[in-house]
Amino acid sequence: MTLLKSDEIKDAALKYFTIHGYEGASLSLIAEEVGMKKQSIYSHFKGKDDLFLQVLRDAKETELSSKLQYFSKVDKKNPEKVLYGFLELIIDLFQKNEQLKFWLRMSFFPPAHLEKVIEQEVIDIEGKVQTILERNFQDWINDKLIVGEAAVTPTYAFLGVVDSMLLELVYGNDEKRLNDKLEASWTVFWRGISHR
Repeated sequence: MTLLKSDEIKDAALKYFTIHGYEGASLSLIAEEVGMKKQSIYSHFKGKDDLFLQVLRDAKETELSSKLQYFSKVDKKNPEKVLYGFLELIIDLFQKNEQLKFWLRMSFFPPAHLEKVIEQEVIDIEGKVQTILERNFQDWINDKLIVGEAAVTPTYAFLGVVDSMLLELVYGNDEKRLNDKLEASWTVFWRGISHR
């Protein structure tokens, strides 16, 4: 029952933090959403910061597990399909999943007093994703599926394309521009690492 209520509180908090940001989301409204008094939230969370960070870490785990699941299911012998599919996955996740919209927004615009904590969460997930990508790039280089000597160069270049897509998702509302940017970035990136 307590775990279920905590999840209900986090779901409501996600909604309010996403819509109103940290400052605009009140514990009173979150409590009201789940049918409890504000004071009752403190039996589940230490306070607003604790609730916010738990919602943020849940979102981070959703992103990481989505990416790990993607890499566990793809045909690793087709780097072009794997990498382009990964870019499509990112766009899809951050456009459709409320947790990830929140995570993306907060990673770019964290509450000032939680900036360092959130920065560490972002660095943590980026490091894990970079490790996965680097391992795949090295396998593709070793198998002569792409050109290159060290996996770090294509990994950083690809992460640059990913960052470009994320920036467009945060600041842009133009689907055509997002798709045009994806196609242009992808074309140049793939030309640089493929044998063609």
